[in-house]
Amino acid sequence: MFAPISANVSTIEASLDACSAAIHEFRIPPRALLGLHSYCPVHFDVFHAVLVDTTVHISLLKADSHVSHPKALDQLANVDQEHIAVLRALVAARDILLEELRTLSKAIDQAIDFSDIDSEMDDKNVSYLQANLDAVNNQASGPGKQQNIVEGANQSVGLSDDAFLCSLSRDSLMRSFHLLGNHILYLWTTFLKFHRANITIIMEYLHDAWAIDRRAEWSIWMVYTKVEMPHQYISSGFIEPSNRKRVLSSLKVDDPAQNASMRAELHRQSIAQMRINHRSIQDLHICGDPSRIPIVLVERVINAPRRTTSANSYFSNLDFKGPVSLLTESSFETTKRQSGTGTQQNGRILKVVVFVHGFQGHHLDLRLIRNQWLLIDPKIEFLMSEANEDKTSGDFREMGQRLAQEVIGFLKKKMEKITRTGSLRNIKLSFVGHSIGNIIIRTALTEGILEPYLRFLHTYVSVSGPHLGYLYSFNSLFNSGLWLMKKLKGTRCIHQLTFSDDPDLQNTFLYKLCKHKTLENFKNIVLLSSPQDGYVPYHSARIEFCQASVTDSSKKGKVFLEMLNNCTDQIRAQSSEHRVFMRCDISFDSTHYGRNLNAFIGRAAHIEFLESDIFAKLIMWSFPELFR
Repeated sequence: MFAPISANVSTIEASLDACSAAIHEFRIPPRALLGLHSYCPVHFDVFHAVLVDTTVHISLLKADSHVSHPKALDQLANVDQEHIAVLRALVAARDILLEELRTLSKAIDQAIDFSDIDSEMDDKNVSYLQANLDAVNNQASGPGKQQNIVEGANQSVGLSDDAFLCSLSRDSLMRSFHLLGNHILYLWTTFLKFHRANITIIMEYLHDAWAIDRRAEWSIWMVYTKVEMPHQYISSGFIEPSNRKRVLSSLKVDDPAQNASMRAELHRQSIAQMRINHRSIQDLHICGDPSRIPIVLVERVINAPRRTTSANSYFSNLDFKGPVSLLTESSFETTKRQSGTGTQQNGRILKVVVFVHGFQGHHLDLRLIRNQWLLIDPKIEFLMSEANEDKTSGDFREMGQRLAQEVIGFLKKKMEKITRTGSLRNIKLSFVGHSIGNIIIRTALTEGILEPYLRFLHTYVSVSGPHLGYLYSFNSLFNSGLWLMKKLKGTRCIHQLTFSDDPDLQNTFLYKLCKHKTLENFKNIVLLSSPQDGYVPYHSARIEFCQASVTDSSKKGKVFLEMLNNCTDQIRAQSSEHRVFMRCDISFDSTHYGRNLNAFIGRAAHIEFLESDIFAKLIMWSFPELFR
């Protein structure tokens, strides 16, 4: 909770109800109460950019069950059954704690002397306890059943076998109970000493284990498919008359956006019937109401060979495997003198991520995605672009120039800082854009001042970007709004998005932009789209064919297919390269939108990308290698 530190105690207490509070809730499920050793990041990321690294450690140390003055034999039997249930719970807690000690010891390569643990109890007590535990464990598993102490200890155990109850006297039961409790308490003390002595390395190990577990847990809301990218998209104008009927019939499919929505809804219905009950801390941002979490359809695109290769392309002559120069002769010589070598094998890797907002946006619009990226890689340098804030109504060329200059200034500043204290070995330059911010990014990459840096492009994340413009847009309300903006305000970028900036479609801005190799150098390309987004055409955000273009034999259809083929040619990797290309469909829970104008015109989902970070968690923690 937040309160001014200058206030006195009474004032702080009185203000707690009035002050805003950043809350992140977690649930510890019953299965974890017997034993848990886990990393848990508490991240207040919506209004408060605060991260608290914590580890949670749980063990059942002592327990008892009793009733006063039993009046009947059946009540006495119930008491014995409760004692046995507690004994079995302690067995599970002891086994979990011992297993965790061994796991941590092996993981961080620090030995624990288990002989001290075994010598804590004399041989007589150990053999006595082990005999009774074996009897209890055998009874819990039963003949022919797989033994699972943890599962059995979390259930209300009612043993009705009188013969078994009679086999353990009350004195034997209670003695086993206390011996086991003392043993667990000694194990717990040993663990605390071991944890304090190796807290940093244990934290790192638990963090890595947490990331792996969350990737498995969050896969519940993700559906994975693989598709092969066509060698070339074709339109009806390029099909031989004899083959036209056969080819067109194969291209006619159901509406892709509708199909994606149906798949997501079916998956959401199946999740509603699940019971998520594992032994780990549950983040209530996700596990609180699983039916409210976005469904992510991940489509991994397998690259087909390139159709053409330009021999005169600047990019084809770049040495991607060689050491990184610092892009200017003077800065390279400076680094060479400081490091004493031209290869700079021991230098630092400068990792920069540039976030670019959309139409009439704010430079902090993408802060939630930035926060998740920082969690994955705290060493990144990020630039929240402000160059075009309040200037997104103009020409894309001007916006691209301003962004390129801003990026160059930021990079040079960070490079100079590194060279003052060491050497620069490599650069990884990534971009994240929302809406038309993606067009601004691609335009900036055509600027000459960024050309020397294109070899360092790493990951590109497009959040609902209209890469193919609005040649085929079917949201009549949104189209009417675009028409009004062009007529009343003369918004230049809207003319360019709708291809009305030139009478000849092949002279329009977007058509020419698609001919530039703006996507070719990225190692990883992730396109985020939503079938619920009415502001950006579904096919345009995904860079794929549109049904209307398949049967359009006019010049508009030809121009669209040329743009599409030019973009996909850039995305296809050369035979010597490895490139990840994914399309991710995000289907948000629309039940909380209500009946309002934003939901009606399709704006709600477009803005949801900025107001929710759960979809970013699912994607970024499932593919952390793309963001490091």
